[in-house]
Amino acid sequence: MTDRRSCSRAVLLAGAVLALPLSLSPVMVAPASAQWVVYDPTNYAQNVLQAARALQQVNNQITSLQNEAQSLINQARNLASLPHSSLQQIQQSVQRTQALLTEAQNIAFDVQQVDRAFQSTYGNASISASDRELVAGARERWQNTVGGLQDAMRVQAGVVGNIDTNRAEMSALVGRSQGASGALQATQAGNQLLALQAQQLADLTAVVAANGRADALTAAERSAAAEQGREQRRRFLTPGSGYQPGSARMFPNGN
Repeated sequence: MTDRRSCSRAVLLAGAVLALPLSLSPVMVAPASAQWVVYDPTNYAQNVLQAARALQQVNNQITSLQNEAQSLINQARNLASLPHSSLQQIQQSVQRTQALLTEAQNIAFDVQQVDRAFQSTYGNASISASDRELVAGARERWQNTVGGLQDAMRVQAGVVGNIDTNRAEMSALVGRSQGASGALQATQAGNQLLALQAQQLADLTAVVAANGRADALTAAERSAAAEQGREQRRRFLTPGSGYQPGSARMFPNGN
């Protein structure tokens, strides 16, 4: 029994000695010619932790640079200009309609010219005017009315001709707006759509103006015709000198 207990105690003592930290183990003094490396676990752990922190900082900097690059790319997209412009087509449509308005016959779209025409041609019938002058005035007013109707139809035809161009430009602008890569492209597409709408409103205004001019000339002709009719009726009903007898010769040569 005593031997067994002694053996057990020896085993336990040996295990306790082996379980002690390496730092508490006795340091063997080597000869002067040999060099021994001492391992410090605490210093090693601190070095590993510092390296991990440095690596994390590098990763954060890389992520920040990636975010800045993506932000610059997005800004470049937002500042990219729209590669499509409908300004030239819109201006050409406006110029065609404006040219038709400036080609108005006889009485143009001018306030002074309208005033002069209504004073001379559409005013009260002159009492001193001859029948030939009254007929000439009526014919001139009729020509103005016919010219106004023709001008209105020409403007209408020009506006209808712009519809196909406007349709193509509207389709192109809507497609560009939907496929815009940035805010600037979407804004420019929207502005061009507004310009196209303004051009269509200008065409509509031109049609209304031309039709109104034709209607006004027709009404003015009717009013002037009624005034001229009253003057001619007055002349017809005004008593004249009647029949005055005079000598007549059947044979001027005296035969």
